[in-house]
Amino acid sequence: MADDVRIVDLLAEDGDLVAQTAVLLVEGFGEQWPGAWPDMESGLEEVQEAIEPEKIARVAIDGEGRALGWIGAQPEYSGRVWELHPLVVRPDLQGHGIGRALVRDLEERVRERGGLTIRLGTDDESDATSLSGVDLYADVPGHIASARVLTKHPMEFYRKLGFTIIGIVPDANGRGRPDIIMAKPVR
Repeated sequence: MADDVRIVDLLAEDGDLVAQTAVLLVEGFGEQWPGAWPDMESGLEEVQEAIEPEKIARVAIDGEGRALGWIGAQPEYSGRVWELHPLVVRPDLQGHGIGRALVRDLEERVRERGGLTIRLGTDDESDATSLSGVDLYADVPGHIASARVLTKHPMEFYRKLGFTIIGIVPDANGRGRPDIIMAKPVR
């Protein structure tokens, strides 16, 4: 990650940065998950929900104040568990450490708030993992144990950061399209 990149709180009063973050969602998810946030209205709605006071919303910015990536989280289980949602990095900057830095920063914010675990769901709607397109009910533990990435999928990124598959929701996105539940302890 470049030296001039900083991670800061995303605040409602910073309208320009909020708008840039919504653009990140629309553009960052548009290629692989076109239905996620298909337009600026849905992107802005998601950002505005994420910047509520009890939640965490952090944005990576460059030296000129441009949004490069964004991560959000909300508390569950009385704040002991935090759901990471969403994480997005500008498509042309993926693979440069920004996502990793945002996750590490989130871990610190969760630790400061007394959290013990971070969890997330990463859908497979495109046959990108061995968990897609199969009858998971036949052997849920076996499928989890042997899960692998077949093509580009966030599961591999999260594994590199210490997340483990803790469950799957078969058919969450239609027959053969699971949601993969991952988590890691906050140390």
